[in-house]
Amino acid sequence: MPAAFRPDLPAPPSVQQRAVSDERHGITRTDEFAWLRAPNWQEMFKDTSLLDPVIRAHLDAENVYCKAVLGDLDGLKAALVAEMRGRIKEDDSSVPAPDGPYAYGVSYRHGAEYPCFVRRPREGDEETVILDAEREAGASDYFALGGVEHSPDHRWLAWSRDDKGSEFYAVSLRDLETGQDTAERIEDTSGGVAWDSRSHGFFYTGLDANHRPSRVLYHALGADAADDTLVYEETDKGFFMGVGETQSGQFIVIDIHDHETSEAWLIPAANPAAEPRLVARRQTGVEYDVDEGDGILYIMTNADGARDYKIVTAPAELPGKENWRDLVPHEDGRLILSHLVLKRHLIWLERRDGLPRIVVKRLADGAEHVVAFDEEAYSLGLGGTYEFDTDTIRFSYSSMTTPNQTFDYDVETRERRLLKTQEVPSGHDASNYVTRRIMAPAPDGETVPVSLVYRKDTPLDGTAPCLLYGYGSYGMTIPASFSTNALSLVDRGFVWAIAHIRGGKDKGFRWYEAGRREHKTNTFTDFIAAADHLVAERFTAYDRIVANGGSAGGMLMGAVANMAPEKFGGIVAVVPFVDVLNTMLDDTLPLTPPEWPEWGNPITSQADYANIAAYSPYDNVKAQGYPPILALAGLTDPRVTYWEPAKWVARLRALKTDGNPVVLQTNMGAGHGGASGRFAKLDEVAMIYAFALKLMGQAELQKAA
Repeated sequence: MPAAFRPDLPAPPSVQQRAVSDERHGITRTDEFAWLRAPNWQEMFKDTSLLDPVIRAHLDAENVYCKAVLGDLDGLKAALVAEMRGRIKEDDSSVPAPDGPYAYGVSYRHGAEYPCFVRRPREGDEETVILDAEREAGASDYFALGGVEHSPDHRWLAWSRDDKGSEFYAVSLRDLETGQDTAERIEDTSGGVAWDSRSHGFFYTGLDANHRPSRVLYHALGADAADDTLVYEETDKGFFMGVGETQSGQFIVIDIHDHETSEAWLIPAANPAAEPRLVARRQTGVEYDVDEGDGILYIMTNADGARDYKIVTAPAELPGKENWRDLVPHEDGRLILSHLVLKRHLIWLERRDGLPRIVVKRLADGAEHVVAFDEEAYSLGLGGTYEFDTDTIRFSYSSMTTPNQTFDYDVETRERRLLKTQEVPSGHDASNYVTRRIMAPAPDGETVPVSLVYRKDTPLDGTAPCLLYGYGSYGMTIPASFSTNALSLVDRGFVWAIAHIRGGKDKGFRWYEAGRREHKTNTFTDFIAAADHLVAERFTAYDRIVANGGSAGGMLMGAVANMAPEKFGGIVAVVPFVDVLNTMLDDTLPLTPPEWPEWGNPITSQADYANIAAYSPYDNVKAQGYPPILALAGLTDPRVTYWEPAKWVARLRALKTDGNPVVLQTNMGAGHGGASGRFAKLDEVAMIYAFALKLMGQAELQKAA
């Protein structure tokens, strides 16, 4: 056991083994910890008192053991929380976004965990609170907001809440003239709504008992939820579904998709009773996303081999694929990420050479220009624009050394106006830090981008500790953005690194394709290659690296722990998706059928079964040494169920050959995202950081001056 841990620690909880066998494709597997999966998980997600007392006792015992192993870090965790909280402007507020006669925004009161949603006259300063989430949360152990959407006539507010962490949201309706909620309440929704243009009601997505978005319904103001109109029902359990509106406000869009195929239906926002109009029938492997302006659809799609996406147009009245015409042609290596249609301009966010930029195209004459920045690694995002008939867009920018900045940008004059820079009350001098982007050679000749931030005075002689973060799934790109929390490690001499591994879209759609399904192991070998390169370039040493990832990134943690345990001084796995094979074989779980395009379907395909079985972390735990591991879980998590990390930890302890601790902390009152409040979340971050500091022998080290 590393010297960082006391030699007199109690034994970890004893976990009973009850072998359960499963035979698929002529292959028999045995799962000795399958009993930790609550058979009544659907009911338990809504009422945690229904959890089997034996399972609850085990999770409680794990939490007690975690406290015993890390209990001597309580002082450090408290100091870290205070430090991180000191970098948060407690009475912060957003820049209000204009919409007709009002501007809408978010603000926080000093000490509040949750925000106030506010509005003010467009040309005035007098602010009105339209939703006080802190008051709505009350004394709840858990509280999360879903959608908060005002009606087009600015009279009503539809908002939703989740009190369990299980992501079953209840929608309420508020009269903004009185400030009071009506008696209307719609249970078991995905949280978001889309108003009709007359403000007579809204569309929403209902969840079935297995937490799948199966139906789009319309709720008329004043009606009983039981009488809501069924608009569309999805019978294929392999698809996600949501509802929104075009930027113009002219159409409601029903969006149906899995991880490689999509389909959209349009409803005139002024006529919610109209039959939905199909844009283009789903075709396996073809994705598209729809916006509209002045009767023309602008569709971002990978159709016709445009793997890095293009933008086509079609008449809203004749939206079928036979009428699609290229407007922004496909360019290999130029990945279009999203698009926005204004009355006179088309705007899209794209990624070239791993870095994002905004492109503006004037619709009248096709003139284009680019909005970009010069740092080696940075984050750029579009957002905060309610209106359609405008020449102003809003975007945010940050880097690993630059706090978040909010800009308004006039797409005609090209004036860039800085509206707000993220305040760091305790102070932040960007000149004290260095941000870098290095390229790590992968075993097959690819190069893996790695974003770094560290203090200028950090010795780069192979002795610095390093937190190496990775995700690498679903095509998600991890931005090289500013983190006030990360400074608590960076100021203590850590190199903070993000490995932009395959499975994300950091280097285009091909980067995603090369890290999914039968190519999934590239994700893991890329992460190990990033660790190798950091060591080779003297940023750190193997025993000084703490690997960190969550959800699918937690699967990454489990995989690299099996494949190269000697290359990490510790591993932190947050809500880790480690029981991949069992989960993909269980089609009753909320996300399993929609996830098959990402991982493969081991129920029907022997090849997919063999592929997943070859890397699934739980199935590949072996009799070898493992570094110290901290796993975090949420009891009501519908995305990565609590039993995945619980089983993984139990099997690790049963098979590993070393004395390093493996600890599990389950939040018994939260789901996938952990604690819900902005300050309560810091407790979990502080636990991770304290664990990393302990492993590096720096639990007593004060941060740099």
